Amino acid sequence: MSFEGNQIIITSRQNSTIKAACALRNRSERESSRLTLLEGYRELTRAFEYGMKLVECFYCPEMFLGENEFPLLQQLATAGVCNFQVAPTVLEKMAYRERPEGLIATAVMKQHRMEDMPAKKNGFYLIAEAIEKPGNLGSMLRSADAAGVDGLIVCDKGTDIYNPNVIRASTGALFCVPLVETDSVTALNWLRGNNIQILSATPHTELNYTESDMTNGVAIVVGREQTGLTPFWLDNADIKVRIPMLGKIDSLNVTAAATILLYEAARQRNWRKPDWSK
Repeated sequence: MSFEGNQIIITSRQNSTIKAACALRNRSERESSRLTLLEGYRELTRAFEYGMKLVECFYCPEMFLGENEFPLLQQLATAGVCNFQVAPTVLEKMAYRERPEGLIATAVMKQHRMEDMPAKKNGFYLIAEAIEKPGNLGSMLRSADAAGVDGLIVCDKGTDIYNPNVIRASTGALFCVPLVETDSVTALNWLRGNNIQILSATPHTELNYTESDMTNGVAIVVGREQTGLTPFWLDNADIKVRIPMLGKIDSLNVTAAATILLYEAARQRNWRKPDWSK
């Protein structure tokens, strides 16, 4: 199978189009251009499926893992995406993965405003305060999707949500989970206005997470990797819970802690699948 696209193969790593795409690895360039990089068949497919506007796609058939890439390229071309075939050395320069899959695209970043977050009765939300590591934020998005949250609110961001490593770690969940970026005060006011209880994890409480009631509207709040939650969220928490630590280490990775709490909430809520269409 093949794709009847452009017949010109870009072989120079100094090509201006290639250099412009590579510049999107930098946060400042992403924020000024409002573009980001997507890499891999799964990520491009999910981005396209959930309404991301792809601008350019760079492909290298020698690196494809199968033949599903060709129909995707045809879909993108039909939608007006500019497809460029590139030499393996060029795609290797553009890639941020150790083992490139032969597909990289530029895409327009969406705006993620608080007013766009769906306010659900008895809603189920995750709040991520000042998360600094892109891989952690991406993994939290993946867990949030799996647990069926109604939305994820990124407060006082430490990394931008369109960092390529956030996208990679989320395995495309970034494109489908309702997501906003805001400050902590705005997020708190929104939660209070929608009758959502705030649940924060801390070692300074006797209540185990399995003993808390998460069946009503609840927002699970997790904080920065090194320092945890700030006093702002701890002081405003309606429920404070602890995750028992039975070994020598006194804390969990923030993504692991978030996943444990999310799955406990999902279990208590009888594994209800969210309706993101409203």
